[in-house]
Amino acid sequence: MARDYHVDRVKSGIQGFDELIEGGFPRGTTVLVTGPTGSGKTTFGVQFVYKGVELYNEPGVIVTLEERAQDLRREMKAFGWDIEKYEEEGKLAIIDGVSSVVGLPSEEKFVLENNLNVGDFLRYLYRVVKAINAQRLLIDSIPSIAFRLKEEQNIRNVLLQLNTILLEMGVTSILTTEAPDLAHGKISRYGMEEYIARGVILFDFMERNVELKRYLLIRKMRETKHQMKKFPFEITEEGIVVYPSGEVY
Repeated sequence: MARDYHVDRVKSGIQGFDELIEGGFPRGTTVLVTGPTGSGKTTFGVQFVYKGVELYNEPGVIVTLEERAQDLRREMKAFGWDIEKYEEEGKLAIIDGVSSVVGLPSEEKFVLENNLNVGDFLRYLYRVVKAINAQRLLIDSIPSIAFRLKEEQNIRNVLLQLNTILLEMGVTSILTTEAPDLAHGKISRYGMEEYIARGVILFDFMERNVELKRYLLIRKMRETKHQMKKFPFEITEEGIVVYPSGEVY
């Protein structure tokens, strides 16, 4: 039976991807992007936030817990993305969650202090989102939150609290995590991240002619019709490009 209500969609800014999800993510949803190291998770998340500002005038926040903000900016310049420009305009904010952990001073505007608890982290995140009226959010990554907050034993409670505050803020969010053992069906580090997210996108590699190629699979997307098949994508000089026809390989 056809749906009789309208779902407000947020365009991803990722070429070819929105065709797979009825035109975009449901607004205010939380999407988990999972996969092995090097599969493109961070690039996907940053592209979602950056293009939100560039193409749709939707401010965004990036919480970087795996690499320093300055390194992230430099890497993303390879795609022609001038993150600093939008930071200066107050449309994009990067929260540096790395420097204090490794004992380095940070010159960033938004910095997570060391020895934070979950409540401190969530309150700080809420303040930064509200400060720039962000509509998009990337948290990279969930295992780094657990490590950062020394909360691996209580990761379920951390994720539930995080999900609650994301819903309260109304932002459309991408959370990244690791998929350590896809061959045996383990699609996330803790085995529970996928249950708090309203969408789950799996990134992985396939071998074609003795070469590894990237693909994605939409495992779950609430309020959205989608196919359960593998779609190839490439990381080009302009960012991620998805091929909905699946014919590139």
